[in-house]
Parts: sequence; C-alpha cells; structure tokens
Amino acid sequence: MTAAGSAAPLVPAGGWRGRAIRGCLLVAASLTVMATAVISPALPDLEAALAGTPQAGLLARLVVTLPALFIALIAPLAGWVIDRFGRIRLLVAGAVLYGLAGGSGLVAEGLGAILAGRALLGVAVAMVMTTVQTLVGDYFAGPARERFLGLQAAFMAFGGVVFVVAGGLLADVHWRGPFAVYLAALLLAPLMAFVLPEPPRHHAPLRSDSAAGRPAPKGESAAERLPVLAVALLYGTAFFTMLTFFLVPTQLPFLLAAVGADSGTLTGLAIGCFNLSAGVAALGFGALRRRIGGAAVYGLGFTALAAGFGLAAVAEGWGLVALAMAVAGPSMGINMPNTSVWLLARVPARFRGRALGGLTTALFLGQFLSPVASQPLVEAFGPAAAFALVAASGGVAATLCYTIAVWRFRPTRSG
Repeated sequence: MTAAGSAAPLVPAGGWRGRAIRGCLLVAASLTVMATAVISPALPDLEAALAGTPQAGLLARLVVTLPALFIALIAPLAGWVIDRFGRIRLLVAGAVLYGLAGGSGLVAEGLGAILAGRALLGVAVAMVMTTVQTLVGDYFAGPARERFLGLQAAFMAFGGVVFVVAGGLLADVHWRGPFAVYLAALLLAPLMAFVLPEPPRHHAPLRSDSAAGRPAPKGESAAERLPVLAVALLYGTAFFTMLTFFLVPTQLPFLLAAVGADSGTLTGLAIGCFNLSAGVAALGFGALRRRIGGAAVYGLGFTALAAGFGLAAVAEGWGLVALAMAVAGPSMGINMPNTSVWLLARVPARFRGRALGGLTTALFLGQFLSPVASQPLVEAFGPAAAFALVAASGGVAATLCYTIAVWRFRPTRSG
C-alpha cells in the first residue's frame, strides 16, 4: 500500500502508452508557466501602449497577474468538480478555453477586453493545473511520484525558457505578438482526450502518515481524515514562494530598464536564465530530497532565492542580472515539487482534487498579490529595493527551514 491513499499506478513503466501519458502531463503542466511568463517581456511596450490610462504601471503588471486571481478563485471549485465527476473532461475543456482566451490578446481592443481575456485564461489554468497535479497523484506513487514531480518541474522550467525567449522575440516585433503562443493549447486538447486514462473516482482508504498516532473521529478512519494543520502550513509556504518569485516576470523588465537593458529579447534571456537553472535543479530534486529531507530542501531553495535576489538588487548591468537569475532559479526548481510531494503524501485520495485545488489557490493568490505588494515599494525606491527586501525575507525563511531540519533529525539520547 502507498501513502495517502494512492491507488495502484495507472501509467505503464515502459512502452509508447506510458511515454505518451507522461508526455501529455508534462506538456499540459507547461501551460501554467506559459500563462504568465510568455508576455512578461512585452510589459514595457504594453505600459507605453496604455500611456494616459490612470495607474498604467500597475495595470500593465495586472495583465500578467490577473489570471492568477481567477485561478485562485476557481481552483477550489475545479478540485471539487474533478473529485466528484472525474478528471479528463475538465482537463480537455480547460485546454480549449486556454487557447481561445489566451489568444484573444491578438485581437482584443482596449484594456477592458484584454483584461477579460486574461480573466478567462485564469479560469482555464485553474482547470488545467488542478487536474494535472491530481492526475500525477492518481498515476504515480512513492519514489516514482517524486521523480515525476521533479521531472515535471524541470520540464516547466525548461519550457519557460522557450516561452519567455519566444515572447521576447515576438515582443520586439509587436507587443501583441506573445499572445499567439497560447494558441498551441488548441492542438494539445484532442491529444490529451485520446491518450490520458480516466482514473477510478473512488479509492479504498489507506494509511495517512499525518494521521498516524491520533484517534480518528467517530465513524471515520484516520486514513480518511484531512490533515488540516499540515496542509495549511504547506499552503502558506507555497503562497510565500510564489509571492516572492513573481517579482521576476513583473519587476525584472523594469529592473533591466533601470540598468540600461530595455530590450524585450534581453529581458526574455534574463528570465530564461532563471528558468534554465530552475530546470537543472529540479532534475536532481528526487535524489536530493531522499538524501537531506524536505525541510532542508526548502532551506536550500530559500538560500538560492536570497543570494540571487540580493545580487540582482545591486547589479549594474545585464550580465550580473542574468547571473543573479541563474543563482535564484533553483529556489523554484526544488521548492515547488517539494510542496507537491509533501501534500500528496499526506492527503487521502478522496480529498486529492480539493487539496490540490487549495494549493493552486495559494500559489496563484501569491502571484496576483506580488505586484500589488511590491509596486508601492518600487514606485518609492525603485525595483532594486523590492529585490533586496525579498532577499532578506528569503534569508529568514532559509534559517527557519534549516532550524526545523536540524530539530527533526537531531540525535536521540538514551538514558
């Protein structure tokens, strides 16, 4: 039996079927990265296009982050739907909506129409991301799940390199250009409908590690109970991670402009450095977590965040900013799969969709609030100040995680 009520894996270990299922999940997961990062290099030109609009600077950033608000609002509902009615139909519908809503920026006239398309894109991402992560829990268990989540994080990061560089090149042609990338989801939808199997909706309750040693409520086994405190802590960690990370797509273009590198292509390459190093780190996530434990993995991730953002805050040219992004990248590469692994290991199968819907809400609420929280500081002191504050926060978070890791693995004394 596997932890947290996992059923027997539904993905063949080899053969074209297993490879096709893994490939579909990986590509579908990359849609969540594309949703926001691909238009980031166009932000300065988009802000210029909105010149004369009140709060143009904030509104330009909200074009990137508005989907996150709707993801946060819709993800719990998506989680309930997939637990109640199944996974694949919602995933396919989400991919179709993603392509149509994302691509609407190519033709939308006026800020209101652009923001409406971004809101619908958020609904689509909530459907896709919640379902994909739930399917990972359904299809894989144990070390295979850890390996796949690390591979998924790497694929998303490497995909982010491609998307953001492509977005930068298209942004140099026209600020609407990056919106064309979203249309690729329309090709993915029928492929997923054909390849991905629908998991059983009802799983026999199995052992939940977080419930061990505690009495279950009357009429409910320990394995069936949701470990609320552990889940809340994981949600908080995910929120903080995304709140700080999202300075990269929303504020880095303006930091680069401040140091004289205001090209969309250069912005895309700098963000690509972040994603590339995140992907490399994610490839080693499974082995790293088995060696040092989850708390220490978080510590390393927040250390990378503090070092990279601290360097970005004092950088005076594009080269140092790009290096800073490469240093900071592992924070996302290992922290994100670490959160998913811990959550899937502790949540009973019958709560899986709803729990991952809540995680999606925490992640994207952090995305949405990131520019809202950072913009007053940026307007008062410049973008470097926001990166410096996050660096200090990352240092505090790393210290806390290392303390927890040492406490958990302290040697026991006899007698």
